[in-house]
Amino acid sequence: MSVRAVVTGVGHYLPERIVPNAAFEETLDTTDEWIRTRSGIERRHFAAEGETTSDMAIAAARRALTAAGRGPDDIDAVVVATSTPDLTFPSVATMVQDGLGMTRGFGFDVQAVCAGFVFALTNANALILAGQAKRVLVIGAETFSRIMDWTDRSTCVLFGDGAGALVLEAQDGTGDTSDRGILSADLNSDGRFRDMLYVDGGVSSTGHSGKLRMQGNPLFRQAVDKLTATAHTALSKVGLSDDAVDWIVPHQANIRIIKGTAKKMGVPMERVIVTVQDHGNTSAASIPLALSVGAERGQIKPGDLIVTEAIGGGLAWGAVVLRW
Repeated sequence: MSVRAVVTGVGHYLPERIVPNAAFEETLDTTDEWIRTRSGIERRHFAAEGETTSDMAIAAARRALTAAGRGPDDIDAVVVATSTPDLTFPSVATMVQDGLGMTRGFGFDVQAVCAGFVFALTNANALILAGQAKRVLVIGAETFSRIMDWTDRSTCVLFGDGAGALVLEAQDGTGDTSDRGILSADLNSDGRFRDMLYVDGGVSSTGHSGKLRMQGNPLFRQAVDKLTATAHTALSKVGLSDDAVDWIVPHQANIRIIKGTAKKMGVPMERVIVTVQDHGNTSAASIPLALSVGAERGQIKPGDLIVTEAIGGGLAWGAVVLRW
């Protein structure tokens, strides 16, 4: 027997305000067609004034807990992936604890930008395998609308706000790939590429949060190769091939990256969960959002083999293989 970290519940939250592409035509030299063609995005959600990353994280967490049939005090740890915390400190995770009414356990944030949820999921899995926690709430939550340069048409039309969460629980498995839960993970980063995607501010450099900057074309060229490679590495760690994959649940950054990665892996788009058209790029929130929506739609079913992969600023990238 071996311990596996199994997903027992998933949930998401999206702000009420929906912003269609056409809304940008009033202030930018852009069109709905231009945005759709280059990104696949049709609309995105923006947080309301005063609505924070922790607010959305708490809402998504509540839904995941309900789906898992658990209460706040059943949870040993909270791991939040975010690059847009409410405050410099304390962590969003501690705010989630307070918001849920948790009176035990611990929480911390993980910052790997768009790859954040893959990094958070891998850390949560390690906590469970090490016996440090039996049940972990893993959340991706972002308010990227707060770090946009609204005059930069190449970036501000791409991002949205939201949160997704799942409950991971320690369960006994057989130790082979038929087990439910996380089967393998692969994490990578390379700081030489940091200028491709970054925010031009920070506590120790400028004293203010700054705005997002991106080199779109070079990043695109890096993304497809690195995402395919990390997915293959994660699968090979447990002796699985692309043919075994029921669903790719990718980071929802750009439909061209999603299609390019699926093609290179030999997985048809019918086996890829796509939400980018409705959410835009929600950074660390995009994978748990897509998992929750995919489960809600009835696409993702118990026993399905899932590969989830992401790349973000750093550059940081990685993949997780799990059986639902």
